[in-house]
Amino acid sequence: MMKSAKISTTIILVAVIVIIVNILSENYKFRIDLTEGKEYTLSKATRDILNNLDKPVTITAYFSKNLPPNIGNISGDLKDMLIEYGDRSKGMVVYKFVNPNENDELEREAVQNGIRPIMINVREKDQVKQQKAFMGAIVSMGKEKEKIPFFQPGSAMEYALSTAIKKLSVVDKPSIALIQGHGEPFISDIMQVYTELSVLYNVQTLTLTDTTIIPEKFKTIAIIRPRDTISASQLSVLDRYLTRGGNLFLAVNRVAGNFTNASGTSVSVGMEEWLRKKGITISDNFIIDASCGYVTTRQQQGNFTMSSKIQFPYLPLIHKFADNPITKGLESVSLQFASPITFSGDSTIKFIPIAFSSDKSGSLKAPLYFDIQKKWQKSDFPMSSLVVAGILEGKLSGNNNSRIVLVSNGDFGIGTPQGGNQLPPDNISLLVNSIDWLSDDTGLIDLRTKGITSRPIKHLEDSTKAFLKWFNFLAPVILIIIYGLIRMQINHSKRIKRMEVSNE
Repeated sequence: MMKSAKISTTIILVAVIVIIVNILSENYKFRIDLTEGKEYTLSKATRDILNNLDKPVTITAYFSKNLPPNIGNISGDLKDMLIEYGDRSKGMVVYKFVNPNENDELEREAVQNGIRPIMINVREKDQVKQQKAFMGAIVSMGKEKEKIPFFQPGSAMEYALSTAIKKLSVVDKPSIALIQGHGEPFISDIMQVYTELSVLYNVQTLTLTDTTIIPEKFKTIAIIRPRDTISASQLSVLDRYLTRGGNLFLAVNRVAGNFTNASGTSVSVGMEEWLRKKGITISDNFIIDASCGYVTTRQQQGNFTMSSKIQFPYLPLIHKFADNPITKGLESVSLQFASPITFSGDSTIKFIPIAFSSDKSGSLKAPLYFDIQKKWQKSDFPMSSLVVAGILEGKLSGNNNSRIVLVSNGDFGIGTPQGGNQLPPDNISLLVNSIDWLSDDTGLIDLRTKGITSRPIKHLEDSTKAFLKWFNFLAPVILIIIYGLIRMQINHSKRIKRMEVSNE
């Protein structure tokens, strides 16, 4: 009887606990985020945007169902994130999921809203077939809409959602200027960069002349790959801009390569002495790097022309970055003919290197000849961590603090008109992050590269592989045997005690 009462009491207590937990969970939601990059925790930037909403936002997610597991989990992640958006915004953000594959009308609706399907491979009954999949969203506020055509697996989902909401809710965008007048690229040449920047900024062009007065509205100006000389008078205009606390982004070339005659030469646009007075020297040397891009060569073999790709160390791939908001989350930036940056300024100026060549790199003085067929050796790369980008801050001109972000390659963010040449995503992020960091204090810069990073398994020796293989096979068996022996010993001890009690 007593035992039955104990069981009833236990059941009642468990039921009460379950009820209390359910009541609390309705009002207090929490989860533990153990990911390295806190992929499932809303950033301060997002929380600030949501807290400042004065109009409701509707997010319509167009997602197909029954997608392969490696893709289908995006829908679940998005739903979890949207729940948090709704909670953080106190109901100002609402969402719904629509499956465009259900009928033709919903599919037309998705396509008309700019959400176009992608074709994915699906395995069914030992056969691979293609399936039409929708994985995008529309963010709307009143009559205004922003589309997110496609959520890339592992991409910065929070950045896409938060910037769309920010773009709809912002009243006055800050202005930034792209300098023109010295052969800099037109907006059509940097369309990917322009598209990213225009989300948060009013991007305008500004022709720099000897008499230009840079308007107060420009908190940051960018000079990207000038080809013609910037005069001393125009550099004085930049100094006056820095004197009042302005910020400057510079992407300049000190060397150039010509594949027609396989030659590399030094380049000067008149900024060398101006930068040297601020403690910065960009040498007219080519950085060579064992971690590099490829060039395509053509060889005639009989009546056939064969094309092949070979590594070209003059095109360094940058994988080493400082722990800095500008470079946070970047994995690989492709540069063309970069040069080393060195600093020798005084204590009133601070230089922070943010991007480096690999541990196997070198530096060659221009002019030089490109030997495409050269067999590069380890001895050709005796240097390490040459600086290719950095931040200069302090009293750069006058008594006010200002900042310059400098990259020793002017072409890394330039594509072809209409985006015919798609640049690597991290190239775009480096340029846009730099201008964000100089111009914006919202914190959205941290979200652009916030995603699930690939962590491939490092190369293992054969002996290590064999050990892990047998360990994984034998460890569970050994643990079960040990557990069985312990249980057997415990049961044996219990029997002995029962026998001793009965004998008494």
